[in-house]
Amino acid sequence: MKNLTLTILQVLFFLGIAKLSDACVAWLHLPVPGSVFGIFLLYILLKSRIIRLNWIAAGSKWLLAEMLLFFVPAAVGIVNYKTLIVHSGLGIVLTIAVSSLIVMACTGLVGEWVSRRNGRQAG
Repeated sequence: MKNLTLTILQVLFFLGIAKLSDACVAWLHLPVPGSVFGIFLLYILLKSRIIRLNWIAAGSKWLLAEMLLFFVPAAVGIVNYKTLIVHSGLGIVLTIAVSSLIVMACTGLVGEWVSRRNGRQAG
């Protein structure tokens, strides 16, 4: 019961960060989405050790485990755009595939760069 309560509180913390970042973006008229600003805000809070990683670990693990559920409404909503899928479906699929490959390649390259950089510092 304690773990469940802790996880719920941590998820509520993430919701609070999301709402706060949306409000900051609107108030400051920033040209970035609130979610991106929220990630940056959370990063700053973690790096400055205002928030410890173990304070939010259970909530973040639960959110990551249930992430697929957040995409189901968007996937189901596609059925409203049958004509778009019929006329441009192949182009959409190719765009998604190519952009996914680019993201994976960039992530791999950055991961290798960070790994090499950390290896040099340790040695």
